[in-house]
Amino acid sequence: MRLRRPAVLAVVASTAALLLGGCMKDAICGSDDYPVLQTGGSGRQCVPKDQEPPSGFTRFPEGQVPEHVDDEWDVYWRNHTIDSSGQTITS
Repeated sequence: MRLRRPAVLAVVASTAALLLGGCMKDAICGSDDYPVLQTGGSGRQCVPKDQEPPSGFTRFPEGQVPEHVDDEWDVYWRNHTIDSSGQTITS
């Protein structure tokens, strides 16, 4: 009976790891950063929360910020961008 207990524990631990791993979503940026979009392009990067976007980049419109890979806004901004006048355009 002692030989079975470690095997059962290993199976339970493996199953829990697989289930939890499937539920986790990859964040677009780390917790101390926010995502910015390249003006007129499709480039993105993460910027520290205490800094403004670098030249040639802009913040996403309020309420349209992608937070996780493949979320609604991440998918949307793959085909859209913001032009130099701040208008959203299809890229």
